[in-house]
Amino acid sequence: MTKDSYLVGLIGSGIGPSLSPALHEREAERQGLRYLYRLIDIDVVGVEPEAVGDLVRAARDLGFDGLNITHPCKQLVIPHLDGLAPQAEALGAVNTVVFEADGRAVGHNTDVTGFAASFARGLPDAPLERVVQLGAGGAGAAVAHATLTLGAGRVTVVDALPERAAALADALNGHFGEGRAAAATPDRLSGLLADADGVGGLVHATPTGMAAHPGLPLSADLLGPGLWVAEVVYRPLETELLRTARDLGCATLDGGGMAVFQAVDAFRLFTGREPDSARMLADIAELAGAVPARK
Repeated sequence: MTKDSYLVGLIGSGIGPSLSPALHEREAERQGLRYLYRLIDIDVVGVEPEAVGDLVRAARDLGFDGLNITHPCKQLVIPHLDGLAPQAEALGAVNTVVFEADGRAVGHNTDVTGFAASFARGLPDAPLERVVQLGAGGAGAAVAHATLTLGAGRVTVVDALPERAAALADALNGHFGEGRAAAATPDRLSGLLADADGVGGLVHATPTGMAAHPGLPLSADLLGPGLWVAEVVYRPLETELLRTARDLGCATLDGGGMAVFQAVDAFRLFTGREPDSARMLADIAELAGAVPARK
């Protein structure tokens, strides 16, 4: 028999501002479900990221149905799980844990599918021959996988830490085939974006532009109307990068779609029910302050 009551949570650091609880609980209420989404902030609890395994076990013992996992625990949680879905295994990162009926904890990654769905919806005709990605962290790994899954010819990963960019490029080539990914340092951005002009665009996957990290992640002089720009940051939805790119004539994609579609996939995994992505897109626009609150 289908359940109508769920207890889920989010484990991570500094997650107080997360919109995940509201996104999940609003959609659950519309579907007539009792659905509690709890934040388990390791900073508040006072434990190190390596304690994620203990937190997962405690959540299972307390009757949670599942968990979302965010920075800095997406890789650290893997040894503490009983199995991985193919997407999470390929990526080497987990953002969703489902506690199955037999008690097994299975890891999934809905960041990849979330970005892919958002991109396909928001930039359906964008050329993907050459894609430049700024950022090789956890979000960067997910969106690079998604971009190549969507059919990108080549993704060049640019990061201030050369070894991190190189490791991600090697992993991508191992999964998608040699030559599909490359690594580069920020001083090469100008040439890379010039080469992508008219045949690709820029994916931004660093924290720059968030409320706590305002500003541009690169010089505005490097952007032009022949490039599209996709953002991962969703608070605010309108980052300085997106505003600048739009003013220069670029097609743009904000980070709200990725936040929503990863939540859509996680909600489906937790409940077995189909969420309404259109309603949830409207929710995030409101919650992130892009539109006035509904009466």
